[in-house]
Amino acid sequence: GQGSGSGRPQPLEPALLRFLVCPLSKRPLRYEEATNELINEELGIAYPIIDGIPNMIPEAARTTQKKPPAEGSKQP
Repeated sequence: GQGSGSGRPQPLEPALLRFLVCPLSKRPLRYEEATNELINEELGIAYPIIDGIPNMIPEAARTTQKKPPAEGSKQP
């Protein structure tokens, strides 16, 4: 039997990257091999790639910004 290498994330097809844009900003995305994600530097979000298929649903994206959200801090 031919089993797919379970545990190893399947990388994105490089040819796909030319056609993929962020659904929110309509800007090109950068593929991050280390995390197997598509990164939108502008908005600071990353779309996961599952089994070689990018999950381009904005709800599935995680924020990549290091700074914490300023919801708790009340600034004058």
